[in-house]
Amino acid sequence: MRFLHTADWHLGKQLHGFNLQAEQQAAYEQIVQLAVQEKVDAVVIAGDLYDRAVPSEAAVQQLNSMLMDLNLKHHLPLLAISGNHDSAPRLRTGSAWFAATDFYLNTKVSQALTPVVLGDTQFFLLPYFEPFEARHYFEDDSIRTVQQAMEKLVTAMQAQFDLDKKQVLIAHFFAAGSTHVDSETQVTVGGLNAIPVDLLAPFDYVALGHLHGKDALHADRVRYSGSPVKFSISEATQTKGVWIVDTDPFEATFKPLTPLRDVRILKGSFDDLTTPAFYQQQTQDDYLSIQLTDRQVIPNVMAVLREIYPNIINLERVNGPVVTDNQITEIDPSLDPMLLMADFFKQTTDETLTKQQQHWAQNALTAATKED
Repeated sequence: MRFLHTADWHLGKQLHGFNLQAEQQAAYEQIVQLAVQEKVDAVVIAGDLYDRAVPSEAAVQQLNSMLMDLNLKHHLPLLAISGNHDSAPRLRTGSAWFAATDFYLNTKVSQALTPVVLGDTQFFLLPYFEPFEARHYFEDDSIRTVQQAMEKLVTAMQAQFDLDKKQVLIAHFFAAGSTHVDSETQVTVGGLNAIPVDLLAPFDYVALGHLHGKDALHADRVRYSGSPVKFSISEATQTKGVWIVDTDPFEATFKPLTPLRDVRILKGSFDDLTTPAFYQQQTQDDYLSIQLTDRQVIPNVMAVLREIYPNIINLERVNGPVVTDNQITEIDPSLDPMLLMADFFKQTTDETLTKQQQHWAQNALTAATKED
């Protein structure tokens, strides 16, 4: 059995206000190409198909198009689960007849105990869940944490193992030893937010979703695929892609994806960043986090930089506070507020208050004094 492991598509997600639909479509098209080239027998999507529980119409249309393309056009079996960003009830709409075309979509804990058999492999599809769901299913009030629930679930799954086949778990949670990045929702349930990797040992492979980097966990047979697109600055140095997994003999090969627009950190002075010899060497339409080394005030700095780099997602000063040439003026707090106002206006505008402006200021001062 050979399958492609992907997760965390987060369709509908934005990056600092920028729509990522084109980037996600480009990544998807590469995933399809890899699935065809590698002649996989199935595609695994380990949760968080959407970014929001109530996705936009555009996100729903995009996901429907992708799933139909994979399943109906390319006739690839799909094995998918709901993640913590998905609305399980909304996602499961239509799932009753999906299996007729080998599209298996699990959104309930109870479904995970009935394996999907493809080739030489039993797939156990465990969606994101909270302890109360497992507590209700097993009718066991002692289940209070995710780990306690997983201990019961793994035991129940093992009872369904066919020893002549391989066993693969598809799940969406935080496994012990893995690390977070900024774009991931910090999920802590029942006081415990990690599943020990040792608990997953009975499976030949565990295809995980939830964390967005493939290197978030270093375990031979328990792996995150990571998201196919970068969703935050903290993911700037990550390589996005998918796993191609063979069950017998076991082998997992990571296949990188090329971003339509990358997320990068660009550091330098304002003069350097706006010099043609420098910026012409850059991919200017990437999503950029600008780290400005200047300390002086630069008028309209963001507007000027965006003329060259249109997709700036944030700008920060890396050398401390901005230094100005303005002299500090000692203020005598005992002076009349109107005199202070007039002096401040003169210093900042180099003009004096008109009679109408004095009238407005006096009215505002009177109103403020009454409130006090």
